[in-house]
Amino acid sequence: MTEATRPTPGTPCWVSLMVHGLDATQDFYAGLFGWEFSPGPTQLGPYVRAMLGDKEVAGIGRLPADRHLPVAWTPYLASDDADATAESIRSCGGTVGVGPLDADTAGRLVIASDPSGAVFGVWQASAHLGTAVHGTHGTPVWNELLTRETASVGKFYHAVFGYDTKADDSTALDRLTLCLDGRPVATVHGVGPALPRGRGPHWMTCFEVEDVDAAAHRVVELGGQVIEPPGPGSGGRVATVSDQEGAVFRIVRSDAR
Repeated sequence: MTEATRPTPGTPCWVSLMVHGLDATQDFYAGLFGWEFSPGPTQLGPYVRAMLGDKEVAGIGRLPADRHLPVAWTPYLASDDADATAESIRSCGGTVGVGPLDADTAGRLVIASDPSGAVFGVWQASAHLGTAVHGTHGTPVWNELLTRETASVGKFYHAVFGYDTKADDSTALDRLTLCLDGRPVATVHGVGPALPRGRGPHWMTCFEVEDVDAAAHRVVELGGQVIEPPGPGSGGRVATVSDQEGAVFRIVRSDAR
C-alpha cells in the first residue's frame, strides 16, 4: 500500500462519479469496498469524498434533477495549470464542458472531452492532492480508454499531457499504452464497432479488490450487475460490473500483489 504525493502532470490522480441517488450510491460502494464518506466541495452540487480510514479514495456527487447525463466514473488527470490545459484541450480538438473553476481550497478543475467524445477531468491540486492511497482493496488501480481507434486519440493526449505512446505490437489488437517518463499510466483500446451501444468512447476505471469472484457476487447482492464475469486479464483476474445506477467499472486482483 502506498500513499499519494503531489502528482506529476498527466498522471491519473482522482476518480469521480456523478449520480442521481447519492445516498443509495454511498450504500452500494460502502458495501462493496468498505468506503466511508466525508463532505467535499459543493461547487457542482452535493458531493462527498469516499474514504478508507482517513485516506481519500474517490468522489461521488449528485447530478442536478434536470440533467439526464450518463452515470459514469470519470478519471481526473493532473495539471500544474488547469487554465493552460483547458486551452490546450480546445486547440487540439477537444471540448471543455465545465470550468476551469475552483473547488473551494481543494484545487482547480476542468471537465472536458477528447475529440472522440470521451469525458475526462483535469485537476490542479491545492489542498487536495487526489487519491491518497493505492494498492489495497477499494482503491483505483488503473484507467482505460475505450475508443474507436487509437492513432488520432493518442496524438491528442500526447499533445495535451505530454504522454509517450507505446503501441502493442505483440497482438493484432489496436492498443496503446500512455507513459510518463517511461512509466505506464493508462491504456487506450481501439475497439471500432465493438464499442457498447449507446455509450460511445469512454474512460473505464479499474478498482483493486481482494477477491474478484467474491466482489462480483457482492455487486449483484447490492443491486448491481456483472457485465463480464471474472476471468484472466492482462494485469490479473478481472471482471466488468456496474453499480445500481448503471455506472460501469472493473474490479481486478492485480498480479503484482
